[in-house]
Formats: sequence, C-alpha cells, structure tokens
Amino acid sequence: MKDTDFQPVLDEIVATLRPLLGTAGTVASYIPALACIDPRQLGIALRTCQGAEAFAGDAETPFSIQSVSKLFTLTLAMQRMGDALWERIGREPSGNPFNSLVQLENEHGKPRNPFINAGAIAVADRLVSQARASGGSAKADILALMGSLCGEPISFDDEVARSEAATGFRNIALANFMKSFGKIDNDVADVLDTYFHQCALRMNCRQLARAAAFLCRDGAHPIDGQAEVTGERQTRRINSLMLTCGTYDAAGDVAFSIGLPCKSGVGGGIVAVVPDRLTLCVWSPALDATGNSLLGMKALELFVARTGLSVF
Repeated sequence: MKDTDFQPVLDEIVATLRPLLGTAGTVASYIPALACIDPRQLGIALRTCQGAEAFAGDAETPFSIQSVSKLFTLTLAMQRMGDALWERIGREPSGNPFNSLVQLENEHGKPRNPFINAGAIAVADRLVSQARASGGSAKADILALMGSLCGEPISFDDEVARSEAATGFRNIALANFMKSFGKIDNDVADVLDTYFHQCALRMNCRQLARAAAFLCRDGAHPIDGQAEVTGERQTRRINSLMLTCGTYDAAGDVAFSIGLPCKSGVGGGIVAVVPDRLTLCVWSPALDATGNSLLGMKALELFVARTGLSVF
C-alpha cells in the first residue's frame, strides 16, 4: 500500500467499530483516576517511516498511557546502560499476571522481563541511579525523551500519579520484595515515584505513533532522521520483546491474531510496529480480561486484515 492509502483504512476501522463502543469490556477501575474515563472512545493513528501521518476517531484525545510507558523507559535505560541492563532483568515471557509476586519470589527477585510491573520498576531504579550520577532527575529525563520523540511538550497527569501512589499496594510490595533480594539500589519511595509518574504520562494516539516511530526506522529519530535513538541491534531487541512480552500474558494470542510487536497499557492504549514501514497507536479505554484494550485489539486485527502488513 502507498502511504496515502492509509487514511481511508483508518476511517473504515473507526466506522466499523464505533457501534461496539460501550458494549463490552471494563475500564481499569482499580486505579481511581481511570475509573471515571468514558469507555465509549476510540482513536487510531499511524506514522510511516517517511513521516506521513494519518489518524481517525478520538486520536487527538489525551489519555494516561500507563504501561505503554515501559517501552520508552526501557529505551532510555538501554541507551544509557547497554547490555549491563540485563544483569538484573530477564527477557522471557512471564505467562503470569503482570503484577505477580509468586513468580518474583521463585526467581529470587529478578523480574522475568522489563514489561511486567516488577521489570519496569527495576528499569526505573536504573534510571534513578543514572540520573543521580549526573545530578539530574529520572522524571525530567523521561519527559525530555518523550518531548524529543514526538516534537511536542509532554507532561505527567499528576492526578493519575497521585491515584496510583495511593492505591498501588501491589507495586509497593513488588518494589520492597526486590529490595529485599538486593535487586533495587535506590530508596523504594523514590523509585516508585518515578514509576508512578511514567505510567501517568498524558499523550494521544497521534503523539504516541510519532514517538514510537524510531522502532520502524532501525532506531532513527522520528523527527530528526539523522539522530539515533537506538542502534539497529537495540531496536530489533525492543521489537522482539514487544512481540513476546508486550501484551501481558496474552502475547501468544496477539502474535497469532495480529502478528505485530505491540505494547499495551491499562489506560487502553496499544502501540504496534511494522518494521521498515510504520508505527501505529490505537486507544479505547474498555479492557478485556487480560488488561488489553478490547476494541484496540480488534482495530489492530482489522488493520492487518485490510493492509496485509505483518512481521510473519
């Protein structure tokens, strides 16, 4: 397909799925600030390797990106630490809920991968250490990366961050559990503050599709094509982790039905990558039983069916 052919595809997907809005799935009510989000919303946007963009539906409505942020904090940590990052974090699918304590105990405090909560908290710990060594702030580094990637100022939703901190008892337990195994270097409260804020990044589909576009360009910066966000090797590794670990314990089904590297979040967003072609972001707040956007997944299935684009 030519880049100019994508807009009608996105318009058709939104028109097809709009009648289903509000009929199934539930919002992430365990985070109070997300419980009041209207589930009857659907946005979709893409950005091609050449910089062409298309979007439809509620693609410019900002939302809490939640675990989609783990993709970008992983990128930041890989930029700064390289292979040393993997000394304390695994790269295997978990097969368990994203906030499992049982698996963490069985594996002596080493998270199975960077996209489950324990893994992302461990990544946040590395970012706190790196920022302190340079006299900076991990939260400021995250905002700087996101603003650079999408070419617009990005901010945290402080209400969501406070809501997560007030109710994130399982995440607090995960962080303290890893600390007890010597896998967290910094003060747990500081690490969790960074983690809760990264999950509270407020962006829209168009911004996220643009920010992730380095993943379809062998690591080249989405705006400044001469700059490098990640090397080709690192980019391949991030995409492979998205395919195998990026959609909680539904990664196998997603690979089977969609066939694209994806990273989802309980705010209802999903970022997907077609290497050497485009990045895609869909958003619809109502989630399925695995914590992935119900209509977001359907939208990705329709996109692959309409375009024939897949890594397989």
